[in-house]
Amino acid sequence: MSELIRSNTNRLEELYACAQIVVKKGSIKEEYQTYQDLLRSVTPWETMHILDRLLQSDIPFETIKAQTGKLLNLFHDSLKKIKWEKPEPDHFLSGLMLENEAVRALLNQLKVELKQKALYDSERKNRVSTLLKSIGLYESHYIKKENILFPLLEQTFPAYRCLQLMWSFHDDFRRSIKRLQQLVREEAPIEQIYPEFGRLYFVVLPIIFREESIVFPIAMQSIPPAAWQELRLQADELGWVYIKRPMASTLRSLPTAQTNDRVNLGSGNLLPEQIILMLEHLPVDITYVDENDRVCYFSATPDRIFPRTHAIIGRLVQNCHPKESVHQVEAILDAFKSGTRKTAEFWIQLRGRFIHIRYFALTSDNGTYRGCIEVSQDVTNIRALHGEQRLLNWK
Repeated sequence: MSELIRSNTNRLEELYACAQIVVKKGSIKEEYQTYQDLLRSVTPWETMHILDRLLQSDIPFETIKAQTGKLLNLFHDSLKKIKWEKPEPDHFLSGLMLENEAVRALLNQLKVELKQKALYDSERKNRVSTLLKSIGLYESHYIKKENILFPLLEQTFPAYRCLQLMWSFHDDFRRSIKRLQQLVREEAPIEQIYPEFGRLYFVVLPIIFREESIVFPIAMQSIPPAAWQELRLQADELGWVYIKRPMASTLRSLPTAQTNDRVNLGSGNLLPEQIILMLEHLPVDITYVDENDRVCYFSATPDRIFPRTHAIIGRLVQNCHPKESVHQVEAILDAFKSGTRKTAEFWIQLRGRFIHIRYFALTSDNGTYRGCIEVSQDVTNIRALHGEQRLLNWK
């Protein structure tokens, strides 16, 4: 792993100066001669540190995001040459790399289809629609990164802030695939479809390169070997896309409890097992964040609206959201802590369903803030109710 050796301070300072020029000017054409020798040997470790430092500077996030491609293009040849210890076939990262290989093939198939004439012949439109649906499933890959890999990297690699940048590019994929699907459904002119496909293509492929040349090598080096089995188990629970993998181990079982282990809930005493069953059979998803903004609990219902994994326990809730929406999280928490607000709510359309999301401040009897809960509910069917139903009808 000699390619991942830490840099000395002077080298990092020079690389950071170079990165600042690229981000602020969009190019180092005039200064290239100064930095060309340095750029021949940039490591994943240096790349993450430089991006981390940029994201802590006073340069706006959107400016850094817009110039990230140009900056990493300068590092591309160096990063491409990096040799790192590849994971075993049954490893968590191996699964992510197989998903990358599959989505590359799907994107290339879609490119071929879009080059053909008569895009909206029934057969070709069906093939294009099917390909877009398959590519849309790749979101599962990003969900596993955001909810399993990112939380552990935050704990084990101090310069982790560029993960928020990567998350923002994940959201670009989500918007672009949705837009492409809509354009094809509406049989929009090919002149509108080509640019959107280009945006999608050049979001996915650069992310793959950044994963396999920067994030995954760092993860292999930073995350303790003993932790990978747990990551793999969580990934199996969330599910893989395009690939079939045997379960890493048996499913988690509910904890057992002795009769004298009942928890006093004030209005009753329940066994821990009963509490879990009750919470996981409510028609809502619940996440509890304590007064220090750390995620302490989520209800592991089988059909969660928003995925959660055990990796988020103990994670700052601010890190559980993409950069673009963190300000809303902060606004809610600030209002709850100050006592100016006790609730906040949103409603969104998601995969054809109507989702109601509410946040409730939790305070002790003396008014001390003790955290908050997020409650999400699919209310599509509730909104469709009308009249009355006073008799049992299971049809």
